[in-house]
Amino acid sequence: MDQGRQVFSVDLLERYASKNRGMITCMAAGNDVIVLGTSKGWIIRHDFGVGSSYDIDLSVGRTGEQSIHKVFVDPGGSHCIATVTGVGGAETFYTHAKWPKPRVLSRLKGLLVNSVAWNRQQITEVSTKEIILGTQDGQLFEMAVDEKDKREKYIKFLFELEELPEAFMALQMETANINSGMRYYVMAVTPTRLYSFTGIGTLEQRRAVHFAWLSGTGIYHGGLNFGAQHSYPNGDENFVESKALLDYSKLSDGTEIVKPSSMALSEYHFLLLIGNKVKVVNRISEQIIEELQFDITADSASRGIIGLCSDASAGLFYAYDQNSIFQVSVIDEGRDMWKVYLDLKVFAAALANCRDPLQRDQVYLVQAEAAFADKEYLRAASFYAKINYVISFEEVTLKFISINEPEALRTFLLRKLDTLSKDDKCQITMISTWATELYLDKINRLLLEDDTAIENRNSEYHSVIQEFRAFMSDCKDVLDEATTMKLLESYGRVEELVYFANLKEQYEIVIHHYIQQGEAKKALEVLQKSSVSDELQYKFAPELIMLDAYETVEAWMASKNLNPRRLITAMMRYSSEPHAKNETHEVIKYLEFCVHSLHNEDPGIHNLLLSLYAKQEDDSALLRFLQCKFGKGRENGPEFFYDPKYALRLCLKEKRTRACVHIYSMMSMHEEAVALALQIDPELAMAEADKVEDDEDLRKKLWLMVAKHVVKQEKGAKRENIRKAIAFLKETDGLLKIEDILPFFPDFALIDDFKEAICSSLEDYNKQIEQLKEEMNDATRGADNIRNDISALTQRYAVIDREEECGVCKRKILTMTGDFRMAQGYSSSGPLAPFYVFPCGHSFHAQCLITHVTSCAHEEQAEHILDLQKQLTLLGSETRRDMNGNRSDEPITSTTTADKLRSELDDAIASECPFCGELMINEITLPFIKPEETRHSASWDLRPQTNLANQRTISLPV
Repeated sequence: MDQGRQVFSVDLLERYASKNRGMITCMAAGNDVIVLGTSKGWIIRHDFGVGSSYDIDLSVGRTGEQSIHKVFVDPGGSHCIATVTGVGGAETFYTHAKWPKPRVLSRLKGLLVNSVAWNRQQITEVSTKEIILGTQDGQLFEMAVDEKDKREKYIKFLFELEELPEAFMALQMETANINSGMRYYVMAVTPTRLYSFTGIGTLEQRRAVHFAWLSGTGIYHGGLNFGAQHSYPNGDENFVESKALLDYSKLSDGTEIVKPSSMALSEYHFLLLIGNKVKVVNRISEQIIEELQFDITADSASRGIIGLCSDASAGLFYAYDQNSIFQVSVIDEGRDMWKVYLDLKVFAAALANCRDPLQRDQVYLVQAEAAFADKEYLRAASFYAKINYVISFEEVTLKFISINEPEALRTFLLRKLDTLSKDDKCQITMISTWATELYLDKINRLLLEDDTAIENRNSEYHSVIQEFRAFMSDCKDVLDEATTMKLLESYGRVEELVYFANLKEQYEIVIHHYIQQGEAKKALEVLQKSSVSDELQYKFAPELIMLDAYETVEAWMASKNLNPRRLITAMMRYSSEPHAKNETHEVIKYLEFCVHSLHNEDPGIHNLLLSLYAKQEDDSALLRFLQCKFGKGRENGPEFFYDPKYALRLCLKEKRTRACVHIYSMMSMHEEAVALALQIDPELAMAEADKVEDDEDLRKKLWLMVAKHVVKQEKGAKRENIRKAIAFLKETDGLLKIEDILPFFPDFALIDDFKEAICSSLEDYNKQIEQLKEEMNDATRGADNIRNDISALTQRYAVIDREEECGVCKRKILTMTGDFRMAQGYSSSGPLAPFYVFPCGHSFHAQCLITHVTSCAHEEQAEHILDLQKQLTLLGSETRRDMNGNRSDEPITSTTTADKLRSELDDAIASECPFCGELMINEITLPFIKPEETRHSASWDLRPQTNLANQRTISLPV
């Protein structure tokens, strides 16, 4: 106990609290309210909460000297009961904090009330609810008073002591919830006995925890546990536990034993009034810790301190003499209780009362040292691990090392890890590594001690293994990876090494171990984890497929992110092994899955699958693969993704003739395909020859190859064989004639054998000649019709109205040459300018049409038109010079050239109406404003006015 600091202090609260109303005879307190009773029949109320005070005379109307016997205040400080004694007997009064005058409780007249038990839960400011009163004659009464009624509601007799009539000196009422309902518990104290009463009710309140009674031999005290129910044979229940008796002899220094005259009970201490001192006794240790002195005046010294009382609501204690009131304050009575409990070795209570880590460390240290002394090293290690300050980590570890207790040391390290914060990374790693080594040492010692430990699944060895793995799982983030793996490897713990590697996601080590053990399925399960890199799939693929082809291929097909091309090496290696010949279908199964399900287009995959098909005895799968059109499901997709040249070489090597025929045909090498097909099956050759449809000469050549082979196959002296060869001609659908295959027959064949075929061929030729004659007649008639049409066109004309306007210049078409410029390259027909008339009805001057077409046509066409016009102009000038007397050597040629140029110009500008033909449609793409009109259009742009002063606003009528 810290003797340097006081637990309780004494202060003078009111020097002359009785206000000359007599000497103080009794006092009660509740909720910062003190009520005093005096020897002259006055009660004095001090309300320190609001700072008010008033007094009431209860002796009014009574003769003789009157004195207040007892005064009682409820825990809320609102209700007060006082008993007056005098010549006229005892009388009990009730007063309320708001009442100016008290009310006499007439039904209690003549009864001397010694004690009152308040119902602390149900009581309110306006009603006392049920309260119990104890009298000097050993009777118990129940009563209730309402402030608004100004009188008691009822008074009911409850109990009376008959065998040993004694006064009830104190009452306390508590409640508890039990299965059968609310149970009341009342403790009643007489000068010689302690009574308890129980009964079923419905009230619930804050309950007392401890009780104490000044009995004749000592202080009888204990705890009240209303949560526990102690049943007795007679059905009664008692809530008292941990009962003890503090002998008065422990409170005296000398031989004389003095009984305290008054007592108050705090949470941990007894306040005992002995003489004019208050001795503070620790309730747990039963030791006197303080003696409180009071500043008593000379006129009060004769009687000294009269009594003690407590204010349970405010947590204060009071002492009083005949004039003054002293306040006893609790400073911090629980501060040293941890030490008290520790001295008594009540460790749980000591820890509960510790205020700081240093205090808790001292409690743990005592527990650890006690367990260490009793050789309970594992228990001691657990306590040592909880200590942070009073003993060092190194000191504790040396303790266990010195006595060779690795189990305790490991326990200490593991418990220490639980107490460290996440910020102590270095220390956590160090301790975890040390614990790892201790685990490994323990495992090896168990193996040395018991040879059957591995086989016995219930042995301590397996239990430690499981514990060690759980430890590694918990500490995987703090254990240094390299150090831990070296430790596991040095102790030969391969299984644990793999387990730790799995925890640290070092999957390469794990997979390698499983492969070494031949456990392909476990290795594949690791590879299927989402956190495992696909690179490991490729790295271990060759070993896994050699170990278990079926499981490996199943795992590959279950994976979604694998690139089959990177597995080709593994599949080729596996397929080349002798033992794999009967299992190559697993690789084929995966390749087929890639090709048909995943729609893989990698040539390497297709080539590998083709090579495996080629090595099979049955070539049906190979042929199906070659005939499959893989890329035709999409637009412009290829028919295959394998290399046809490689496929051809492979099939030739493996002597897969039908496959070679198909590949030749696919590569458009039809002659090679037919030649190879004729070696095995003429029907196949004919089918290949019939595939060529767009090249008639090649198709005939292929059929001749087939025919030659058929003739050679059917050659011989028998005429029947020749007939069979000739019958082959019918299968060519007229493509081959008898004259085509005659060179293939032997020289000794008779003409009679070919008579029918020759006649048939001649008949076909005759039909063809007749058909050609008919086509020639049709062509002649067509030529005549064309000539007639041309002749009719020369006579075509159009009627022009005299008011018809040019579509471009809007002038009249029939304008005299003097009024309109002559088109260059044209000669006038009389006085009219040359013009064009179209069937649609539009008419144009020749020069207007040229100008319009060149402006709308693209640059090259416009230049061509202008060039033609220029040439016509030059020829026209030469012609005019000839007509003026100049010599011309080639007048006819010049005229012909001019007509040709004029015809080309007509075709360029007048092939269609510019307003109704394609030229008009193309004009949609031309801009509205032409480049040469840009400057003119810019003049129409709106510009902001710089001077607004001269603007005028014109109002328009609406």
